[in-house]
Amino acid sequence: MKKFLLIFALVGVFVSCEKLLDELTKFEMDFNQTVVIPSSSGVDLPFDVFTPETETNSTAEFEVNDTRKDLIEEIVLRKLVMTVNSPEGEDFSFLESIIIYMSAEDLPEIKIAWNEEVSANPGEQLELVTTTEDLKEYIKKDTYTLRLKTVTDEFLSTDYEIDIATTFFVDAKILGL
Repeated sequence: MKKFLLIFALVGVFVSCEKLLDELTKFEMDFNQTVVIPSSSGVDLPFDVFTPETETNSTAEFEVNDTRKDLIEEIVLRKLVMTVNSPEGEDFSFLESIIIYMSAEDLPEIKIAWNEEVSANPGEQLELVTTTEDLKEYIKKDTYTLRLKTVTDEFLSTDYEIDIATTFFVDAKILGL
């Protein structure tokens, strides 16, 4: 009976340590970009806006978290929030819909976030619905680009500068553990 309890206790300790190590292999990576939605003369017409290439610095970020690119198990977009930077005091009421796509070298473009019916009073911040797809191959690249497919429901007399903040959840192995 004592041997059984000892074995049971050791298994419990092993499982607890394994769960603790698994939690240590999870972290978040944040990226911030700025894009300009140009003033327009058309309404209800879809148009695309591209962000500049964003450097992932993934190798350095993985090293800080005691892992490497080859040990990444999954990367998922947890959050994407857009904020109107200028013109000051404006909001996203000009948007009818928005879809954001991600692309990286040698990878197909993928839909990562959207709001297909922006409310009439959305405010100066807009959080989009995000995909549950694994994006590890995109974030493991040195750079990626976002494409915003937008439809406006009003005339824009001035350019809108928009900040895009993304948070990616990373699940990796710590140096092979």
